Amino acid sequence: MSETVFKRYEKKYLLTSEQERDFLRLLDGRMIIDQYGLHTICNIYFDTPDFDLIRHSIEKPIYKEKLRLRSYGIPESDDAKVYVELKKKFKGIVYKRRVGLKLRDAEAYLYDGIHPAKDNQIMREIDWFLKTNPVEPKVYLAYDRRAFYGLEDNSIRLTLDKNIRCRRKKLRLGEGAVGEQLLDEDMTLMEIKLPEYMPTWMAYILSELKIAPVSISKYGTYYCENPDMYMSVIENHLPLLGTSGSVVDLKNARLMKKASKDRSPK
Repeated sequence: MSETVFKRYEKKYLLTSEQERDFLRLLDGRMIIDQYGLHTICNIYFDTPDFDLIRHSIEKPIYKEKLRLRSYGIPESDDAKVYVELKKKFKGIVYKRRVGLKLRDAEAYLYDGIHPAKDNQIMREIDWFLKTNPVEPKVYLAYDRRAFYGLEDNSIRLTLDKNIRCRRKKLRLGEGAVGEQLLDEDMTLMEIKLPEYMPTWMAYILSELKIAPVSISKYGTYYCENPDMYMSVIENHLPLLGTSGSVVDLKNARLMKKASKDRSPK
C-alpha cells in the first residue's frame, strides 16, 4: 500500500551473537521470517540546521517526531518506489504515517519543496511538519534486516538489524549503502513491535536469556558519538552567545541571529 498508518509499542534490545542464536532457537515455532528474508533498508533522516529534532528526542520527552525518506534496497532508478515517513511517539506509543512516492517525486518534495500531485490526510500531516520544521537532509543510515511475524498473531513483529552504517555526506538514497559502522560487529539491534501487551511466551524467552530492554536510537546514537555534529550547534551561534556564562541558550541565540538578518540591508 502507498499510504500506511501504524500504531504500536516498540521495545529495543541489543543482542550479542550468542544471545541472538539462543533467542532464535527458542523462537522456533512461535514466529517465522517474512517473505523478504535478509534485506537492506536505506534511510535519509531530516533535521533542522541545529539538529533540533534529534536533540529533543534524546531528552526523552513525552512527545517527539522525526521525518525520514526510506527505500528497501538501493533505488536503481528515479522511478523506484520510496517512502516518506513521519514517525511520532507519544507516551510510549509509536504512530507512523508513510506515503509511497517515486524517488524523483519524493526528492523534489523534500529537497526542493516541489509538492507531489498526491493529496491525502498523510500528505497534509507531512506538509504541516515541513511548514513548522525547517528541515534538511542530515544523515544517511542503512542496515541489513531480518523481519519476523507471529504464527498465531501476525500483528506481533520482530526485526533484527545488523551492519548498521551511517554517513553525513552523499545524502541521497541512490548514492550506495555505505558508511561507518554504528555498533560492534557481533552486536544486533532487535526491535519487538506490539499492538498492545507482550505475550507471556515472549517475556519468558527474554527473561530466560537475561535480555533486557535498552533505550537506543540509531540516529540518536550516531549523533551522540559524533561531537562535531553537536558542537556545530554551538559554533553556529557562538558570536551571539558571548563568554560571560557557561549555559548556552540556543533559543535566544537564534532570535538574535534572526533579528540580525532582518536588519541586514537587502
